[in-house]
Amino acid sequence: MLPFRPDVSCPLDGVSVLDLSRLVAGNMLSLQLADFGAEVIKVEDPEHGDPLRAWRVEGHSLFWKVYARNKKSITLDLRKSRAKELLLDLVQRSHVLIENFRPGTLERMGLAPAILQARNPRLVIVRVSGWGQTGPYAQKPGFGTLVEGMSGYAAKTGFPDRAPVLPPTALADMVAGLYGAYAVMVAMREVEAKGGQGQVIDLSLLEPIHSVIGADAAAYRAAGIIPKRQGSRSNVTSPRNVYETRDGRWISISASMQSMAERLYAAVGVPNMTKDPRFADNSARLAHAEAAERPVAEFIARHDCAECLAIFEKAEVTAAPIYDIDQFVADPHVEARQIVIDVPDEEIGRVSVHNVIPRLSATPGALRRPAPKLGEHTGAVLARLGIDASELAALRDEGIV
Repeated sequence: MLPFRPDVSCPLDGVSVLDLSRLVAGNMLSLQLADFGAEVIKVEDPEHGDPLRAWRVEGHSLFWKVYARNKKSITLDLRKSRAKELLLDLVQRSHVLIENFRPGTLERMGLAPAILQARNPRLVIVRVSGWGQTGPYAQKPGFGTLVEGMSGYAAKTGFPDRAPVLPPTALADMVAGLYGAYAVMVAMREVEAKGGQGQVIDLSLLEPIHSVIGADAAAYRAAGIIPKRQGSRSNVTSPRNVYETRDGRWISISASMQSMAERLYAAVGVPNMTKDPRFADNSARLAHAEAAERPVAEFIARHDCAECLAIFEKAEVTAAPIYDIDQFVADPHVEARQIVIDVPDEEIGRVSVHNVIPRLSATPGALRRPAPKLGEHTGAVLARLGIDASELAALRDEGIV
């Protein structure tokens, strides 16, 4: 179990982030900044906190423990004017503010971007929403599930004779969070290196998830092609699928280059496969995908998983096992690179989290503190504004913090 390292130096040391967001996308965004040293202050409702805390597994807030690590928590009831005054005072000392209220909510709260940037012209504001701050759908509720369906992602996921498949994870939120962290770095570059002003980042969940589904819009506009669901096959390379082994395991294979397809066919005992015009090149194989995969599937079905993988490794074929999470965390490569690490946890002793990514050679990020208790840092953060213990107690009595 690796200890937290609260004093380690990281590249974003000195960057201050106010995170007013809730649930996944904003937390994913601020996690990237926190892992590399930014002071991320979660601003939470005093009564319930971020709803991500309520996503429990066997009674434990594991999502919170994973995605709120390296952050601090203060409580402010932003329905109260004094709480808004305190937030504005914190804005003056911050570099970034993240929010994911429905468009227009921040304005109705008296915290419009113009008001925030009047206090701090260099402030970068990230506004996360389902559909974006403009457009006909801006005021609609916008959860990741909805945009995963509308973006084109679900329509091409699954099998042709079954319903479209939504991802089993908060994929749209996660992708948006990564885009958002990148956008913050771009905006901060404008402020710090070019002497520019802060700006507003309009980050919808819809656009990032659409951007990762490939060239579907281009194919449709150029040739009228609408991708169809085809299970684990690909609409751009063949053979590409998952195949069941004799011992009931599964292997994934992608022959994304001609040389790889030739090596794969040789490894499964049909080295002359590409001499057949139906399988001579990738386009031909795509047109005859089922037949192109048949010898691969039959070979794998006759062998156990470990045997298949050994054969494919020797032949330099791109193949890998399909893992459940228990198999993933026990894999020697995962262990060697410490992709999943255990850190101390007051409630359950230890918690397994993904390591900091990506890996920087000279200025890596670090795990510096566990996910905070609700309001754990309220006193310390507000003390920067001159709020002493007696005033803090009064604020608590009034329900402001």
